[in-house]
Order: sequence, then structure tokens, then C-alpha cells
Amino acid sequence: MLRQIINIDEEKCDGCGICAEACHEGAIGIVNGKAKLLRDDYCDGMGDCLPNCPTGAITFTQKDTAEYNAAAVEEAKRKKAQAKVPAQLKGVKIMAEKEFSGCPGSRMMQFDRKDEAPVQAEQKAEHSSVSELSTWPVQIKLVPVNAPYFQGAKLLVAADCTAYAYANFHQDFIKGRVALVGCPKLDGVDYSEKLTEIIKNNDIKSLTVVRMEVPCCGGLERAAVTALKNSGKFIPWQVVTISRDGRILDR
Repeated sequence: MLRQIINIDEEKCDGCGICAEACHEGAIGIVNGKAKLLRDDYCDGMGDCLPNCPTGAITFTQKDTAEYNAAAVEEAKRKKAQAKVPAQLKGVKIMAEKEFSGCPGSRMMQFDRKDEAPVQAEQKAEHSSVSELSTWPVQIKLVPVNAPYFQGAKLLVAADCTAYAYANFHQDFIKGRVALVGCPKLDGVDYSEKLTEIIKNNDIKSLTVVRMEVPCCGGLERAAVTALKNSGKFIPWQVVTISRDGRILDR
């Protein structure tokens, strides 16, 4: 079909790569030191790259070529995003991710730790421990009530400060559990309603509450216990209290 796409003059191109960065569709790449239109069907003809070219090497042209392939572009974007996973997360598989258009901090994710043994071994060579976190987000305020990872989960509801105070928090509390954290004093909310919905609407196998010895943490414990009662379910539960100097006081 005849349509408008970009044309790159290699004589003018200095290979700076600015156009490749500006192209949201990934249609442009640097080949042998020059910008090149890699696939005609990736170019939408909108020309986001034009005003970014410092040498004026890019212009529009009418060409009989393939139709813009939006589906292929989206798939390429997805693969590019996966390739940018930090080295410390290689070997950690994202099991579930909802379509999301908001803050990345509240995007729902689940990590499969079963296949990351080589990564853990490498990290243990440099550090004394590795992460046992299996889901995201962890803040009670942000987590979706019906997240799929709640099915069959052992639920951990922890005060923010506990992971800082207790040194072996990941191994002793997060491992094997779905972790939710919060601070009723800082958030200024009663978590009981949301926790009730999580317990009521999902197959929660157990509930562990980890709090600090300070009085304000009583709000977190009350919210969790209230939620358990209001859910109408009978599941094993326990409360663990951490001292300000990092000791377990009772469990």
C-alpha cells in the first residue's frame, strides 16, 4: 500500500542514535554506525524521530510498502522491556502481570523463585542472603483484593518497620508467604476492611501478623484480627512481636 514513512539519508547521518531512542515503535536501529529503518511495517509515519535528528538526515517519503503492524510493534516492545530486566532479577520469572497504565509501583506481579537457583548462588557469593519476596505490590493500600497469588496463599501482614528491625526477616517470615506491609500510624487508615475482603474472597491458608512492640503497631494487629473475624473463616493465625532492637519477643 502507498503510505507515508520516513527516509534516512545515510550521507547526512552521523550515527548519534537519537532517532532510534525517539522512535517509540523500535523501527530505527544503528547498523554499521548509521541509522537504518529496520522494518517498514514498524514505522507509523508520524515522524517522532524527525525533530530529534541534529543533521537533518530524516525526511518523509511516500512509499508503496507494508501496512503499519501495530500488533508486531507491541510484541517487540514487550520483548524489549523483558530484555531490560535488571541482572539481579534474571532467573526470576514474572508469572502474572495485569494490563496496567498507571504507576509502575502498583503494577501487579508474581515472581517464580523455583528457577533462580543459579542466580541465588551467585548472589550468596556476594551477600549473606537473597530475596524471598514472591509478589508485588506489597503495600496493603496498593495490592489488588482479588490478586491471583492470594489463592492458596499463606498470608503475611507485617508492619513496615519489622523488616528493618529483624535481620533475618526474609528467611523467617517472607519465605513461602505472600507479604503485605503497612503502618496504620503513617497511612492513617484502618486496614481491616481491605484485609477482610482479601481473606473472604480468596483461599487463604494461614495468617501471620508481624508487628513491632510499639503501641501504634497495635492498630495493625487489630485490623488483621478484625478482618479474620469479619471474614467468617476459621484459619490458623499467629501474631509475632519484634522488639525495637530486633529480637522476637513472642510468637
